[in-house]
Amino acid sequence: MFVGWLFGTPAAGFALLWQDENALQRLWRMTEPLRYYVNYTWKVGNFPFSIASLVLGLFVLLLAAVVSRYLRAFIERRMERHKHLDPGVQFTILRLVHYVIMIVGVFTALRIAVEADFTSLAVLFTALSVGIGFGLQFIAGDIASGFIILFERPVRVGDFITVTGPDGKLTEGRVKSINLRTTVVMTNDNIASIVPNSKIVNQNLLNWTFRERLTRVAVPVGVSYDSDVDHVTQTLLRAAEGVQFVLDEPKPSVQFLEFGDSSLNFRLLVWTDKPRRHPSIKSEINYRIRRLFQQEGIEIPQPQRDITLRGGTLRLADGNGSLTVGDNEENAEVKARQ
Repeated sequence: MFVGWLFGTPAAGFALLWQDENALQRLWRMTEPLRYYVNYTWKVGNFPFSIASLVLGLFVLLLAAVVSRYLRAFIERRMERHKHLDPGVQFTILRLVHYVIMIVGVFTALRIAVEADFTSLAVLFTALSVGIGFGLQFIAGDIASGFIILFERPVRVGDFITVTGPDGKLTEGRVKSINLRTTVVMTNDNIASIVPNSKIVNQNLLNWTFRERLTRVAVPVGVSYDSDVDHVTQTLLRAAEGVQFVLDEPKPSVQFLEFGDSSLNFRLLVWTDKPRRHPSIKSEINYRIRRLFQQEGIEIPQPQRDITLRGGTLRLADGNGSLTVGDNEENAEVKARQ
């Protein structure tokens, strides 16, 4: 009323007050109902929250993800300068940095969003443990196995491994990534095989590059008993010359394994630093062995049996290809159809 009396009318007084407010003050006064709604506190159990706190908590979580991404990129660029660092070690460091930042981000976001404290989180984890015991034990086992793989490192990114697939068949491939619950293996057919981490930890597997990438490839072959073993040895060594991915050192070698039922059994041994290529190496060497054996007149025998008749008669029938053995026709017939 004093302002209205001073300036003549109440309307003139309010107009002067309106003019004294700047744009920010007017915006703040006009958004008061919205701010009240956004900051209004709800409560579920022991967790109070508001729209503003939830949005801020989500922002903190997104900020943690962004910080993790750029920090890992920075560390990765620094580690690339050190060529002696194993790729598996680099992957482990980057993965652990990501997990630490995200765990801190999740705890901070929960603290801001719902004012969660460690006591409340302990109650929450206790409830989750009950669910894990009933239906999530396999997922929990996979996650725990993921940390075991990262710290113990039986399998590293870039390793070439052989594991048993879901159909019982062997799966061979290169480890592309080790995630929280699963490991991705890229096969030679460029197919991604998703292997649970618990399967890698609990079951037997072959790691072709655990210590070093140098591996040996064995190519077995059998030859006729009439063959010259020295000639066979030299021919097999020729088959290994100039094969792609086969190393000159250590040198290829030949082993005379055994006197088989139908053949003399040998084994050609070659070395490679590309274990993922061993199927193609075996295929190329087999092609060469076949061509060289044909050129050198070395026979690869088929299974055969020697039958000794002690007395009696032997009759061959042309009609049905049957073979009669014995002193008379009442003896048993042995079918020998080809």
